[in-house]
Amino acid sequence: MHVPDGFINAPVSVAAGVVAAGAVAVSLRGARRELDERAAPLAGLVAAFIFAVQMLNFPVAAGTSGHLLGGALAAILVGPWTGVLCIAVVLLMQGILFADGGLTALGVNITVMGAVTVVVAYGLFRGLVLLLPRTRASVTAASFVAALVSVPAAAAAFTVLYAVGGTTDVPVSKVLMAMVGVHVLIGVGEAVITMLTVGAVIAVRPDLVYGARGLTAPLKLRVGGELVDAAPAAEPAPAGSPRKLWIGGLVSALVLAGFVSFYASASPDGLEKVAADKGIDSKVEDHAAADSPLADYGVKGIETARLSGGLAGAIGVGATLAVGTGVFWVVRRRRTHAEPGTRAETTV
Repeated sequence: MHVPDGFINAPVSVAAGVVAAGAVAVSLRGARRELDERAAPLAGLVAAFIFAVQMLNFPVAAGTSGHLLGGALAAILVGPWTGVLCIAVVLLMQGILFADGGLTALGVNITVMGAVTVVVAYGLFRGLVLLLPRTRASVTAASFVAALVSVPAAAAAFTVLYAVGGTTDVPVSKVLMAMVGVHVLIGVGEAVITMLTVGAVIAVRPDLVYGARGLTAPLKLRVGGELVDAAPAAEPAPAGSPRKLWIGGLVSALVLAGFVSFYASASPDGLEKVAADKGIDSKVEDHAAADSPLADYGVKGIETARLSGGLAGAIGVGATLAVGTGVFWVVRRRRTHAEPGTRAETTV
């Protein structure tokens, strides 16, 4: 759903840019509370992993594909504030290096694919976790529903922006029906990917999943006919090493972007298909980074498509990891300096 330049007019794009900048600024402050010694090492990896999985377009209907948006996944794994920053880093790397998503539309994309998906997904996720039994399975199930709903919500948000600042004269009702319809199907793929990823991390290191913290209900004892909380038992040691999880995640991202992406669907994604069918793309503009050596996820000068795409994907993972880790390291240091006596919260 990367919105290119030309779909939304300049005033609305600027307004969306202001909203996106505000969301990033607020998230930078909020992420200080989330980026403790558990989340900080994982945040840059989450951004790189989302970059890699976004290269894997999957078919959803005849002639249409979809890809992960990632807002729900990021928010559940590392927290909502950090999740917004993860998506912003991914979109920035895609726009500058790979000419994917317009540069003047960067604010639109961060607002729609970052802020909206995170707010909707994490709000729904927390609500479901509070209602469901306090188990790991509940976290996994809640992540499925949250991710599923977040995608058509983002499609609806784009339609609102188009209704205010669209550059073509297409009835908003037709755009809304087409966008939400196809993105419900894409949401199913998003939900499956999110559920499997969250479930895999919970199985190895549940203490590293931000959305799973504090979910274990205290043991109840009956004393004098009344139920009281038992004294908390010592927390068992984590099942795996953070370093092993980090290395495994990085290897997975490199394999997905460098190899598996070659087999991704070549069909246009949901927004591209709707835009072509409804005529929204009639005023699309050339990308400012179209001459980038990595434009269109290939390395210029390398003729072999598989090698070119694989190398571009690996470079993208590395660049996103480096930038994301740098951003989160700075935010983490600001937290440490601002709260020198703060200790990380304990998972129960």
